[in-house]
Amino acid sequence: MKPHPLILSLGLILPLAACTAGPDYQKPQAPLSNQFKEQPEGWRQANPAGVAQDQWWSLFANAELDGLMRQVEVGNQNLAAVEAAYRQALAAVDSADAAFFPTVSASAAASRARSNSSSTLTGRETTSYRNSRSLTLGASWAPDIWGSVRRASEQAGATAQASAAELAAARLSAQTALATAYFQLRSLDSQSKLLAATVAAYQRSLEIARNRRASDLGSSADVAQAQAQYDSARANAIALTSQRAALEHAIAVLVGKPPADFSLPVADLPTQVPAVPAALPASLLERRPDIVAAERRMAAANAKIGIASAAYFPNVTLSASSGFSASALGDLLRASNFVWSVGPQLAENLFDGGARDAAKAQAIAAYDQQVASYRQTVLTSLQAVEDQLSSLNALQGQIDARDQAVTAATEAERIVLNQYKAGTVGYTEVITAQTAALSARQSALTVRQNRLTATVALLEALGGGWQAAR
Repeated sequence: MKPHPLILSLGLILPLAACTAGPDYQKPQAPLSNQFKEQPEGWRQANPAGVAQDQWWSLFANAELDGLMRQVEVGNQNLAAVEAAYRQALAAVDSADAAFFPTVSASAAASRARSNSSSTLTGRETTSYRNSRSLTLGASWAPDIWGSVRRASEQAGATAQASAAELAAARLSAQTALATAYFQLRSLDSQSKLLAATVAAYQRSLEIARNRRASDLGSSADVAQAQAQYDSARANAIALTSQRAALEHAIAVLVGKPPADFSLPVADLPTQVPAVPAALPASLLERRPDIVAAERRMAAANAKIGIASAAYFPNVTLSASSGFSASALGDLLRASNFVWSVGPQLAENLFDGGARDAAKAQAIAAYDQQVASYRQTVLTSLQAVEDQLSSLNALQGQIDARDQAVTAATEAERIVLNQYKAGTVGYTEVITAQTAALSARQSALTVRQNRLTATVALLEALGGGWQAAR
């Protein structure tokens, strides 16, 4: 008994299906150092666990910020757009995996044909009609002999993973933008409170200058200087309102709300700042979303080399069909009208003008590009961490110095104002002392705001949080 043609074809083809064209992916080495330059204690080793998912903002222990972060996840439209792109990538994986399976089709057809013929004997023309009815079920399958489909599936899967990391990066970017804007707004609130107190103090100084002028103890120049200083402080306080409004509008957009429907009550700048651990785990950078995305794009580019390599080999397709064909609809399903066909098809390009060579060279170059991009992403992330560690180290030292400057300037302001009341110094010295005191207080607030925003930037640079994955 002769073997069926389809069975014979499968017996010849399936042993080859274990082949996979192109190089298997191996993650290139990243240019990581043994420790952070700005953290001499070094880092401790830990196992990477993919993209970070920590609620890193909880380190600030701010309930209002927690609530805003939850709104970002739901309402941010940039995040929604990236999430839709991720779903597209997942659908592309399903599309690529569908090539592993055969394609089955069904068709039904009916036709009626007319033909005319002339008899050479009688000279008459006759007309005849021919009816055709068919019902067919067909299947075709291109076995993945050279691994092209497997490589395409690898590419789609790696691309989807890169898209997932891009979604995480977009989420982290929106969260850090919100935290930064929030702390800037609270800093403006504290600045406004400081200026309100300053305006009140300058108003009292203006009244003192007016009273001294009325008593012939002071001059009109003193009153004019006090008035100018008071009005300038009021103008600065008014200017802060527009800056606060712009930040409030930005936060509204980040949480997906129209600015007209969103507001935040005035509150002081938070004082709690999370302390940076003495030793950061080396794995934190490996879970940065942009690094994860770059590494997955490398894997996708590597798979594309395999797809290009598989194009050198012939395409094999197995097809089969069966059905019924008859001239009359009533006879269509009779066993005598059953037809079938089965067999393999082999196709190979004998000459393509170097197109396949060019496609493979392009794929290799694209992979090399992704490797360089990955390594540059790692280097850039190292720079970001070092920058923020250096900034935090400097800011921590500035806070104590700024606080001491505020204490000294406040005392100098008090002494000079008392001396002016006693008539021992002119009002110019009062202005100088008050200006220095205001500047010292504003600088102290700015340093505290900078420490908060630098901490946010460090958490972002580390990929979202500094706790090692458990």
